Amino acid sequence: MKCPKCGTTIPLYKNPVPTVDIIIEIGGGIVLIKRKNPPHGWALPGGFVDYGESYEHAAIREAKEETGLRVTLVRQFHTYSDPERDPRQHTASTVFIARAHGTPHGSDDALQAKIFTRASLPPLVFDHGKILDDYFSKRY
Repeated sequence: MKCPKCGTTIPLYKNPVPTVDIIIEIGGGIVLIKRKNPPHGWALPGGFVDYGESYEHAAIREAKEETGLRVTLVRQFHTYSDPERDPRQHTASTVFIARAHGTPHGSDDALQAKIFTRASLPPLVFDHGKILDDYFSKRY
């Protein structure tokens, strides 16, 4: 493979795909999205990091695309990299905690966006249940 910038040959390695997930704190709860694409179900807003994009920018972009909310990142929470975390492929997700104001609404690849409390969480896809268990227990 050739580097698009300098033309040098880049060796091909199989690596985890970088993603971001965002725990958006709002109105005493957190925002979850109902996914339009497989795997279907409720999830944290998030997605793939684009080439040339910082993880922070990807988190802000994905939050806006999927929930309509402009977020302020509070801090990086933790990176989750279990090879089985995503049934589609091996991903490594850097999770951010963010805050927002307003009313979330599903857009892009999110059918819905709603605010949930710890007590009202629906079943979650991927490893997002573990992520939220860690978040609510403040393990990291």
